[in-house]
Amino acid sequence: MVSVLALPSGSEPEHRGLSFWMERVIKELEDVRSSPDLDAVHDLRVAIRRCRSVAAVMEEVDPDPAWPAMRKVARKLFRELGALRDAQVMVEWVRKLAPETDPLRSHLQTAFESSESGLRENALRVAAKFDQKSWKRLDRTLRHRARFVPVGSLAAECLALERFESARELHAKALRTEKPKPWHALRIGLKRFRYTVESLLPEHYANWSDNLKRLQDMLGEIHDLDVLADVVRKSDFHETEDSLNSWQEIIRRERNERIATYRQLTLGKTSLWNIWRSGLPTNGRVEATALARLRATARAVDPHVRRTSQISRLAIALFDAFKRADSAPAFGNSTLHRILLAAARLHGVGDAAARKSPQKSARKFLLGLTIPPGWSNEDWNLLALAVRYHRGAEPRAKDGPFSKLSAEQQNNVRALAGVLRLARVLRKCGVPTGAGLRAEKSTEAIVLRVPGLADDAETASRLASGKHLLEEYLRLPLIVKAAAKLEKVLALSARQVPEFAVIASD
Repeated sequence: MVSVLALPSGSEPEHRGLSFWMERVIKELEDVRSSPDLDAVHDLRVAIRRCRSVAAVMEEVDPDPAWPAMRKVARKLFRELGALRDAQVMVEWVRKLAPETDPLRSHLQTAFESSESGLRENALRVAAKFDQKSWKRLDRTLRHRARFVPVGSLAAECLALERFESARELHAKALRTEKPKPWHALRIGLKRFRYTVESLLPEHYANWSDNLKRLQDMLGEIHDLDVLADVVRKSDFHETEDSLNSWQEIIRRERNERIATYRQLTLGKTSLWNIWRSGLPTNGRVEATALARLRATARAVDPHVRRTSQISRLAIALFDAFKRADSAPAFGNSTLHRILLAAARLHGVGDAAARKSPQKSARKFLLGLTIPPGWSNEDWNLLALAVRYHRGAEPRAKDGPFSKLSAEQQNNVRALAGVLRLARVLRKCGVPTGAGLRAEKSTEAIVLRVPGLADDAETASRLASGKHLLEEYLRLPLIVKAAAKLEKVLALSARQVPEFAVIASD
């Protein structure tokens, strides 16, 4: 039966975030330099792996170059330590699986131990050259940037859910075969999920850590046995065929035992995967976490967050006003409303590129992001095109990405991008908020009444260009007018109210 540990009532989970592990790398580095034994090498690799795993997750939200820079600084040391660690682990397995009298054991042990000394020298040389100053400088930078995804936030839940879904897919693939590669991929996927939860969802990790570690260790042993099986198969030891066959059978048995235990823990109603999934967002909460993740990206990349926020509020108010007036089919579509909400929050991401065409840069950037949970490829492409055409030249039938869309999807792009264009123009015209926006539809036109809109030539010129794409979608003139000011009603005091005589009739 699967056991799930619960956090004691009233206790706070220990949080080991990125800064903890970056500082831990420096500490473990000193231990390896003084004594590169099995435990020291393992502890340093674990600390580096956690840092690299968090960086890989955060790069999906924040494209700041400091994230790949951190992974690059530690890459060579991580690889050299990995080679040394593999040799050390193989020696341990060889000693465990056969008695000292076994001839192949002696052969393999000698081979691994002889290579270990050279690998240790390489690891120590790389450790001595490790750039601690750059590492500490990156720690200070990334400590600030990690705040774009607060611990325990909706965005953090989204990132954990993405890692979970990826790992669970690898789990399903591994169960369909006995081949080593899918099981190795599952091992890596589970590690990424575990380290993401540890860094971003400490309360979840406090409950799940023991079982996550148990499965990770089990998958690690399966991988070790696969490596050892490959070494035995390629061994140049031919003294006795029976010994080789015996080793292969022992390794196969040990591996099958671990796979059987893994299956027991991860299949059926008590599956650990089901337990972890139940603690992550479901149903409508998935959409909320996805939008939070996109907001985190906007905050990390957009240099004009306040301006973008104002345009976003105006765009949503416009969409809702057109929906209430039953202006066109797109405005009654809940999926398009969600896409507009995301596009409005992300339309400024291209400005950070400082290129000639920020809207083209924005589309390219968005298509390079991991698609959030609950989004289809089609919806994400629609969002990217809405951002692409929210300013600059309007979409034309011969434009590459736009021309590949169906007529319906082209109209959806016109509707979404048109709303964003009009929202940008209204902000430039001094409209501070979308409060009070009202649309009215007739057979001849759609009238949009906007509180606070100035009535002058400059405003009229801006509106003419800003509403054109939307009119193309609506197939009706869009008349934008200043809303009539509400009459101020002064409450009369009791003294100001005239007294009337009440005359009773017979």
